[in-house]
Amino acid sequence: MINVVRADLADSDVRRGISEIFAEGFAQWLVFFSKDPDRIAAAFAHMFVLDQFYVALYRGQVAGMAACTDGASLSVKLDKKELRKYLGYFKGTLAGIFLKKEFERTVHLSPSTGSIEFVGTAVEFRGQGVASQLIRHILEHTPYETYLIEEVADTNIPAMKLYSKLGFKEYRRKQLPIKIARKIGVNYMVSLKLCL
Repeated sequence: MINVVRADLADSDVRRGISEIFAEGFAQWLVFFSKDPDRIAAAFAHMFVLDQFYVALYRGQVAGMAACTDGASLSVKLDKKELRKYLGYFKGTLAGIFLKKEFERTVHLSPSTGSIEFVGTAVEFRGQGVASQLIRHILEHTPYETYLIEEVADTNIPAMKLYSKLGFKEYRRKQLPIKIARKIGVNYMVSLKLCL
């Protein structure tokens, strides 16, 4: 049975499980820094702000993860020293600079709007409803009336189907530069919204 809890309230340390899902799920974006998923997981394990994350646990194993913030609070905080430790000085420094802009940006949301971020499921649990359980838990246990999911790759068909099934509607589509789109196999980043 899957149990969903806020990550900082889990009975065990869930940081490594979250970072492994992150490394696998975001591999196409992080390949410049390393092609080794274990190295990526180790390099980024420090960054998750656990009181902003929810985890789906199966027998103590992290089966899935998602963050929910008010837009002003960060769900991740990068530490250049940790990145350099695992990725080397050059790539760790670059990761700290470029990913800080991408991951550590706040958005001005109304007090009734929440931002769902970093949704991911461990490979062995995909197709079993884990992400659905996580998002439903967030919708039921957070105080927002509107939820945003920003920047889903248009080629991530399972995620797009899931969000649609849960009632999210597309409200923005941003085309990637052609060079980047060809390299990573993504054409658009889609933003979705759910109003309860």
